[in-house]
Amino acid sequence: MSEPNVPQKAPYVEDLEPGTYAWCSCGRTANQPHCDGAHKGTDFKPEIVKIEEAGKVAWCGCRHSGKGAICDGSHRNL
Repeated sequence: MSEPNVPQKAPYVEDLEPGTYAWCSCGRTANQPHCDGAHKGTDFKPEIVKIEEAGKVAWCGCRHSGKGAICDGSHRNL
């Protein structure tokens, strides 16, 4: 599998309502951090995340988090 693009070395922090979200795993989307289909033709697929409660979410911006879509601070090591 190829390496993802690194759009930023920090999380994308959003206030979200409950719902289902598609996080971009390839880093190519124009709608960071959400998937817009830019992964087509690559080995990447969006990660579907279900948010149960309204609140802040720190989406991974570097695409290297050990927690998938959720930032774990891995950007500090890039």
